[in-house]
Amino acid sequence: MAIDDLLDEHEQSERVRTWLRNNGAGLIGGVALGLAVIFGWQWWQKEQAKQNQQAHLAYQTAVESLSSDPAKPDPAKTKAAVAKLKDSGDQVYADLAGLQLAKVQVDAGQRDEAIVTLRGLTPDASLRPLVNLRLARLLTDAGKSDEALKLLGQADDPAGLEVRGDALLAAGKREEARDAYTKALTGLDVAAPQRRLVELKLTDAGGTPPKSGEPT
Repeated sequence: MAIDDLLDEHEQSERVRTWLRNNGAGLIGGVALGLAVIFGWQWWQKEQAKQNQQAHLAYQTAVESLSSDPAKPDPAKTKAAVAKLKDSGDQVYADLAGLQLAKVQVDAGQRDEAIVTLRGLTPDASLRPLVNLRLARLLTDAGKSDEALKLLGQADDPAGLEVRGDALLAAGKREEARDAYTKALTGLDVAAPQRRLVELKLTDAGGTPPKSGEPT
């Protein structure tokens, strides 16, 4: 091997050692940071799984407290379960439990309590239309049709239009109610179970349901 080659190898090794002395701390720190990120991510995933499991158990507790005696629900026990769900940070489970609680309250004749329950929910965009629909029905039944109409906003699906018709009819706006029911029928299939009920509501409002096959 030539002397020049030996000097090149020596020079290269010196350069490597010099680079390590200058950058070794940063290299070690980078490795440590990478490991911290990996272990941190794993820890976060485990914590999320743990929280999801706790939220699911709390949801089951809420549902069980409702189904134990549907005719006589235990408000204190159920509300405590719903509150626990909210504290867990899983809003979807909390809202689902709240919807079930409101349904049981309505079935038990506790309409005003159900209104309070639904108003206390903070659902995301996927659940908001359903919550608003159920709340609007209860508000109309409670004689608060103006609030119901405001809550429904510009809902244009068949269910929303049907409830809008109910609120308008309750407010004495029969012509607008007929229009809402007619539009609701436009979006309902001829064989839809709900169609017959909407037709009856339209008739009650002074309208004439279209015959099968006729455009609405």
